[in-house]
Amino acid sequence: MSSQPAAVIDAWMQHPGQTWLDDEMFASLRRWKPGPFSETAQPVETTLDMMDRAGVGQGLLSAWWGPSGPMIGNDDVAAVCAAHPDRFVGVASVDLAKPMAAVAELRRCVETLGFRALRVLPWLWGLPPDDRRYYPLYAACCELDITFCTQVGHAGPLRSSAPGRPIPHLDNVALEFPELRIVGGHIGVPWLDEMISLATKYPNVYIDTSAYTCARYPAALVDYLRGHGRRKVLFGSNHPFWPAADCLAELRSLGLDEPTEQAFLHDNAARVFGLKP
Repeated sequence: MSSQPAAVIDAWMQHPGQTWLDDEMFASLRRWKPGPFSETAQPVETTLDMMDRAGVGQGLLSAWWGPSGPMIGNDDVAAVCAAHPDRFVGVASVDLAKPMAAVAELRRCVETLGFRALRVLPWLWGLPPDDRRYYPLYAACCELDITFCTQVGHAGPLRSSAPGRPIPHLDNVALEFPELRIVGGHIGVPWLDEMISLATKYPNVYIDTSAYTCARYPAALVDYLRGHGRRKVLFGSNHPFWPAADCLAELRSLGLDEPTEQAFLHDNAARVFGLKP
């Protein structure tokens, strides 16, 4: 990966413990991507080594919070970020069922821990992003000037995919919160055309490519990336299930020119998440 024009920013990473990896809902993901990194918790040094091998300079490291409680705690993410501040940027997760407590926790993550984004997974909660419980968090994201990250398209675990459909759910959010920067992760299949239409329609809506290797990017996404979507698509891996090196192995097959490749791998994420050099 040494010929890449800039250090890669990975828009979707986790550094989970064994309890998270062992959760039965991830069994379907382990079938897709078997191997030690999706089955056994690794030390952070292993994650850093994998980032180095893929040319990843910084990773957006996500906490997880579901209906049963925190699965990867915000403070756990903050500890990794504090130990390696040049390599990781924190992404908060909060209790969607308790909106006021969630807003307070989000403020703590941003103002005290230095996080730059919030991630909520609709399939995990069974609630689409235009549900009323999200709305106090959207207002807080706008006030705090941070990015809202979510998952679009089908759910990898055996949960309903319907909450991840971009239209009407994410369309409603982008319409009602035009200031909110929104990143739809995991591309959006089988509703990719809807996701591309939203990224085209709204200045603050973006797509990240996590959970897909370059070789598996749908043709419509590649065409968008090469054309008028040059500033709207961010690279993401979904580490550890899909390490960045695996995702980027066929990067050259996309046929991107150098400015487009640099925007995809680095510049778009730096701008969207407000990352300093």
